[in-house]
Amino acid sequence: MSTQATAEAITDRTPLLKSRLGSFLAVVPLSIWVINHLWDNLSAFNGAAAWQASVTQYANPFAQAFTFLIVMLPLLIHTAWGVVRIFSFKPNNKAYNNYGNLKYLVQRVAGLGVLAFLGAHIWLAFLHPRLMEGGPEPFADIAREMHHHGPTLMVYLLGTLGTAYHLANGLQTFAMGWGIFASDRSMRRFEPVSIVIFLVLLAMAWGTIYALYTAGAAFSPESMDVG
Repeated sequence: MSTQATAEAITDRTPLLKSRLGSFLAVVPLSIWVINHLWDNLSAFNGAAAWQASVTQYANPFAQAFTFLIVMLPLLIHTAWGVVRIFSFKPNNKAYNNYGNLKYLVQRVAGLGVLAFLGAHIWLAFLHPRLMEGGPEPFADIAREMHHHGPTLMVYLLGTLGTAYHLANGLQTFAMGWGIFASDRSMRRFEPVSIVIFLVLLAMAWGTIYALYTAGAAFSPESMDVG
């Protein structure tokens, strides 16, 4: 094969390689981290001490930095890849009004919502308390805001809804991109599994929100700092 032919072959494969890399970073490690994070947050049912031990405490500063890096780097790469895809596709739902096209559109819209939610969540719940206040966010603060500050509750309900959908539907897209599903029949057979994954993730997220909301009733709203 000539040098020119080799270069053309590599160029033709580049979009596929980028697509697979973007989807891979969405599933590994981001989806693993999201599931683990949701599981840890369910400790809110066991009270403040259990939640803070599971969610905000690390064995040492290196573990905290490592966790941040393995989340942030893939997230930034996946975000850049996703934003390019969002602004490069043109919806054709009016011409092709089918279920698959609707899912594709909702996935892109959910991606934008999840990006805004995760950006705010990482800053307000992780970076700001540690950088500006010298420590992790206390259980009392997030529980108080969840119970007494309506916008916070709504943002978490919608943000986790979008995250659950984006991840569950993204697993199906990942399987398509990597050739795991080779036919429409295999895709249709996976659809119920995708729905179950979505419902389980949403139940974990909203269960945590319920636990925080319930615990927040014990804290006075007067001392609430929502800034």
